[in-house]
Amino acid sequence: MSAVAAIAPARKAAFDILLAVERSKSHSDELLRGKGIDALSAADRNLATALVLGALRWQIRLDYEFRPLLARPNAKLDAEVFTALRLGVFQILFLDRIPAHAAIDDSVELVKKAGHRFASGMVNAVLRRMAGGERKPLLEASPAEVATALAHPAWMVERWASLYGLDAARAICRYGQEQPATTIRVEDLETEAELKREGVRLRPAALLAAARVVEVGDLAATTAFQSGRVRIQDEGSQLVAELAAASGGDSGARSILDACAAPGGKTLILAARNPEARIVACEASSKRYEQLRERLANLASNVECRLADATALGEDEAFDVALVDAPCSGTGTLGRNPEIRHRLQVDDLRRQAERQRGLLAAALSAVRASGRVIYSTCSLEPEENDEVVAAVLAKYPGTRQVSLGPEINLIERRGVVTARGAEQLRGCLTAEGALTLLPGAVKTDGFYVALIEKRYDSSGPKCSAAKSRPSRSQSASTTRL
Repeated sequence: MSAVAAIAPARKAAFDILLAVERSKSHSDELLRGKGIDALSAADRNLATALVLGALRWQIRLDYEFRPLLARPNAKLDAEVFTALRLGVFQILFLDRIPAHAAIDDSVELVKKAGHRFASGMVNAVLRRMAGGERKPLLEASPAEVATALAHPAWMVERWASLYGLDAARAICRYGQEQPATTIRVEDLETEAELKREGVRLRPAALLAAARVVEVGDLAATTAFQSGRVRIQDEGSQLVAELAAASGGDSGARSILDACAAPGGKTLILAARNPEARIVACEASSKRYEQLRERLANLASNVECRLADATALGEDEAFDVALVDAPCSGTGTLGRNPEIRHRLQVDDLRRQAERQRGLLAAALSAVRASGRVIYSTCSLEPEENDEVVAAVLAKYPGTRQVSLGPEINLIERRGVVTARGAEQLRGCLTAEGALTLLPGAVKTDGFYVALIEKRYDSSGPKCSAAKSRPSRSQSASTTRL
C-alpha cells in the first residue's frame, strides 16, 4: 500500500475555508481569524490568507481558464472538485514562487481526501495542461472583456462603466484584485516611534494626518496594537467619521448619534474629536453589540452603547449630529471582501435601499432643527447612495442636502486631512456636494458620503421614521461606558 501524501497545512486550511464560503454565507475575513488559522505558523498563515483571498478574487477568471480543458466544459462539478481546481489554477497562474508540481499534487490529494478519488485523475490532467500551456493576454477594451480579465461579474462592470466611464470601471476592478494595504490610525508621534522600535515600518497614508500604512512588521504583536492604542481601519472609513465629527461646526456637537455603530472604529473617532459630547452608539445585532461594547469599554468614556434598532430609537430631536453608516452591498470593498461579488444580485440593491431609507429618516427624526446627518455607505451603487438621499429629501421637505466642501475645509484647517488630501477630496465631490470615493481613483475602499441638514421650523413637517416594535434581539439594552 502506497503512503498517503501529506498536504501542506496552508493549502488544507485554505481549501476548508473556500469550501465553507462556497457552501454557506460564511465570510472569508472571519474564517481567516479562526482557531485553525491561528494554529498555523506565521508563514503558513500568510500563505493560507493569500490562497483564500486570491482564489476568491480571481474565481471568475479561474473558471474561464480551466473550464475549456474539461471533457465537458459545462459539466456541474462537486464543490470539493471545483474548489481544488480553483486553488490549483490560482497558484499556477498567479503565484510564481510556488512550484507547479506542489500546487498540482496537493490539489489532487485534496480531492482524494474529500472522497472524490474518481475525479483526481481529471484534476491532475487539467492542472498539468494548465501549467504547461501558453495563454494569450486577455483584452480589457470593453466592459465584458474587463469583467473576464479582472474577474468581476459582467453586470457590475457594465453598470460601473455606464455610471463612471470605462476607465474608472477598469480601475475599480484592478483595485479590487489587489491585496488591500493595512492602514492604521496613529494618534501621536510617541506611539508611532514605539511601533518603529518594535519593528513595524510605516508610511503616511493618502489623505489623513493620523493614518499610516504598514509596510513591514507584525503589527498584531506590538504592545500598542494589543492595548488598543493603534487599530486597523481603512482610511476611507476614518474619513467618514472625521467628516461626521466636523459636521457640528467650529463649536462642536453636544450630542451625537451613531446609528449603526459596530464594530466601533468610527465611534472612537467621534468620541476623540468630541470629548465633551454625549454619544449614543446603537447596534441592532446582539453579537455585534457585545463586540462593540467590549471594544469601547476602556477607550471611550463618553459613549453610551445600546442594543437597539436605530429606526425604533424613540429619541426625537435629541441630537445635534447623527452618523448613519448604513449596512449596504459593500461593492466598494471587493478587494477586502471578495466573496461579495459572487453572492450579490441586482435585486439585492433595492432591498438594501428600503432599510437604508428607514435609517436615514430615523436619524433625521433624531436630530434637532438645524441638526445634521452624515449618511454613508461603502457601496458604489446609486440605489444605495444618492437615490436613497433623494427619496428621503422628497418625502421630508424640511430637509436639504448641503455640500461637504466646508467640512473638508474645516478638517484641513484643523490638520486632520493633509493639504494634498483635501485637494483630492474636493475633486471627488458630486454636483450635489456628496463625496464619492472610487477605488483606484483614491487609495481607499469605495465610499459614498452625503451631508443632510434638518431645517424645518416648529410649524413645518417633521421627519418621522416608521416605528416598529424591535425584535427580542433588538430590544433596548443600555450600558454606560
